[in-house]
Amino acid sequence: MPEIEDQGSMPKIERLYLDFDSFFASAEQHFNAELRGRPLGVVPLDSPHSSCIAVSREAKARGVKTGASIQAARRILPDMIFVIARHDAYVRLHKRILDVVGSILPVANVRSIDEVACHLSPSEAREGKALSDRIKAALAQAFSPALTCSIGMAPTELLAKVGAEMNKPDGFALIAAQDLPAALSKLELRDLPGISKGIGARLAAAGVHDIEGLWRLAPKQARRIWGNVEGERFWSEFHGVHAERPDTKKSMYGHGRVLPRDGRAPQQVEACARQLLLSAARRLRRDGLRATELSLGFRSGRGSDEAQWTWRESFAAARDDRTFTRALSKALAEARRGLKFSPHAVSVTLQGLASDSELTGDLFAGSLDDGADEATRKTWEKVSDVMDSLRRLHGAKALSLGVQDEIPGGYVGAKIAFGRIPDEADFSEAPTRDEDTRFLSGQPPGAL
Repeated sequence: MPEIEDQGSMPKIERLYLDFDSFFASAEQHFNAELRGRPLGVVPLDSPHSSCIAVSREAKARGVKTGASIQAARRILPDMIFVIARHDAYVRLHKRILDVVGSILPVANVRSIDEVACHLSPSEAREGKALSDRIKAALAQAFSPALTCSIGMAPTELLAKVGAEMNKPDGFALIAAQDLPAALSKLELRDLPGISKGIGARLAAAGVHDIEGLWRLAPKQARRIWGNVEGERFWSEFHGVHAERPDTKKSMYGHGRVLPRDGRAPQQVEACARQLLLSAARRLRRDGLRATELSLGFRSGRGSDEAQWTWRESFAAARDDRTFTRALSKALAEARRGLKFSPHAVSVTLQGLASDSELTGDLFAGSLDDGADEATRKTWEKVSDVMDSLRRLHGAKALSLGVQDEIPGGYVGAKIAFGRIPDEADFSEAPTRDEDTRFLSGQPPGAL
C-alpha cells in the first residue's frame, strides 16, 4: 500500500465517474422540448396520490425534492408538470448514452441507469477537465442540452463518485490525493457513498463526526466499525488506494411494488404478487438457474408506523412456473390467515439459487406436489420454456399460466431499480416511442 504522505508515491488520477443529472426528468425534457426549462416531476403511475421518483433541476432549485408527493410538490409549485415514468424509454436512452461515452472513453462499469465508471490511462488522466468537456460536448451533440451529467476524476472510484456529486448539476471536480482530506472538508459524512444511516451511527459512537475524524481512522478501526472487511475497503478507497472486491454471486431474483391506493384490495394485491413472481421466474430461467425457496413480503406504513409480514416457502430445486405459483399460493393462503394490516407494498423473491451443475440427482427428487416424479417436473419445465419462447416471438403478453391481470402502473418486474437495469425481455408492455410523453391526468389549467 502506498505511503499517503509521500508525495513521490501519491496515488494517481485513475478513475472517472459520470453521473447524469435528474436522469428520468432530464430524459423526458430531452424527449419533449416543450418541457425544457420547466419544473417537472416524474411519477410511477397515473394517480394523484403518487410521489415523484425524480424531479427536474428547475423543480429542485425551487424547493421540490425527489420523493415529494404530488400534493406537496403542488403546494410549493402550483404550475409543476407531472409525467408518468416510461422505463423502456429510459433504458433505450441509457444504451445510446453508453455508445456515445464509449466513443471517447471505454466504459469499465455500469453502476446504474445513470452512472458509469471509466478507468483512465495516464495520458487520459492528464487531460483533466478537457476530457470531461469532450464527453459533455459529445453528449450534447448526440442528444440535447437538457441531458447533462456531472463528472468526477480521482485516484479511486469512490472519490471520483464523490467528485461527480459535489458540483451538480453539470459540474466537474478533480480530487487529487495531495488535496485530501481538505478537498472533502465541506461534506457531511452521509454525503459519502458507503456511509449509510447505520454506519453513520456507528461512526458517531466511535467519536467520528466529520471528514477529518474519518480520515484519521486506521484501517483496522474502520473494519471494526463496519463489522467486516468492507470497512477496510472503504478506508483504502477513501485514501486514494484501489480496493479489490471479489465478484458477487447472484443470490436472489425478486421484485417489489408500492401499491396505489386504488390497488390495495386483496384480489389486486394477490394479482400483483403473482405477476411479480412470474417476471422473476423468467429472469431466473434466462440465467439458467433454479431456486429452492420463495419469499413473500408485505409492508404497511413508514417509520415507527411501519408493519411488516414475511413468509417463506421451501421446495426442491425448481425453475418452472407451476412450482413457483403453487408455492406462492401457499404463502398467500398464510397471508390471508395471518396478515393483520392492509399492505401498501408487496415483494416476491426467489432464493436459494443453484445451477444444474451444482445439483446432484438426489436434490431433484420430489417436488412441491406430494408424490410428483421427475417426469412431471421435466414436463412443467418444458411448458415454462415453451411459454418463454412464445413470449419472445409474440410479445410478453401473448400467453400466461392462469389469468393475466392488468396491474396499475404497468412495468411489473421491469422497473428500473438501483443497480439493476431491466433487459428488453423484462418489459411486458408494447414499447413507448421516445416522443410519446405520458402526462398525469388532471394537470392544472395552464400547466401544459
